[in-house]
Amino acid sequence: MTPGELRDFCLSFDAAVEDFPFGPEISVFKVLGKMFALSFLDGDPLTVNLKCDPDDAIRLRGDHPGLIVPGWHMNKRHWNTVTLAGDPDGALPDRLARELVEDSYDLVVAGLPRAERLRLDRP
Repeated sequence: MTPGELRDFCLSFDAAVEDFPFGPEISVFKVLGKMFALSFLDGDPLTVNLKCDPDDAIRLRGDHPGLIVPGWHMNKRHWNTVTLAGDPDGALPDRLARELVEDSYDLVVAGLPRAERLRLDRP
């Protein structure tokens, strides 16, 4: 997944926006003010912090050592740092990467008040 593909995919979700609260080099993707992805899009390798169910986070880290690690500068129980691009042998398949981004978005939406979830068409 390229930086442009990551940005486009994150912005494809309902009410998703890109914000820069930590400076112009860090893209923060939010839904209704809540962060679901954070990335330094110019990073090499390309990584993204994603929200994750705590049990899934541990499993994913074990299944993909070095590619999925506890979230950098985040709550390590609920966030993973995921390597998306770099060395061809050192990146996750695009399909899995997209699933993880979507799961992060869904987890954040699930924590929103019911009225806001209904507005997003994700009860």
